[in-house]
Amino acid sequence: MASSSDLTPSAEHTPGPPESGSPSSPAPEASGVTEGTDSRGRVRLRRAAVMAVPATLVAAALAVLTAQGALGVQFAISGMPFTVTATELNGTGFEQFGALDNMGDGSPNAGDTGGQVLVVTSAIKNATLTRLCQSVDLGGTNLLITAGSGANKVQATHLTTDSTELSGDAAFNNIEIGNDASTLTKAGVQGPKGVFSQQADTVRIANLRQTNYATTAGVFKLPGLKLRFSDSGC
Repeated sequence: MASSSDLTPSAEHTPGPPESGSPSSPAPEASGVTEGTDSRGRVRLRRAAVMAVPATLVAAALAVLTAQGALGVQFAISGMPFTVTATELNGTGFEQFGALDNMGDGSPNAGDTGGQVLVVTSAIKNATLTRLCQSVDLGGTNLLITAGSGANKVQATHLTTDSTELSGDAAFNNIEIGNDASTLTKAGVQGPKGVFSQQADTVRIANLRQTNYATTAGVFKLPGLKLRFSDSGC
């Protein structure tokens, strides 16, 4: 979580000529009208999909429970990035290494990436976060989640985040830089053999900001959770 930094589905079917006796569909008067309608339609579908999920399930989606410790992302990512901020993060047992996340087959967010995203995986055995904010840009609106702004802080165990951008003011204790990712021991997570990594006994990050594609945790406690739609993100 420190020291490392950084859609449009195409229609393959082309309608043939109308069958004999069938009324032909009128052609759109202007391509801009069709594109605008399609764009608004996609936004409405995304909003509807999110609103159909109860708030308790959205909160639970932040924490993919892994009974024997997180091993990084073990699911197909959506390919939609989300922003996470916190005024302060404190953790014990810190690891960080490079990895590849994969989208589901036929994901409309794959673009020209082949459905893969190069990320930095950060793993923390135990973490506390102050004033956590997470936002997802749904196209025209943001799904905003906040927690830990009162006396009680957000708590997580076996926390991993897969990020393309990270920033903040960081401090480490007993840091090791240049380890083989398959030999890491501080957070109970191992990365691919031969991949550059680092680990430390403790980490503190002030003014944390991340662009993430995935988060997993063994336990994720979100005191003062608030979920809402907003014109602006974190």
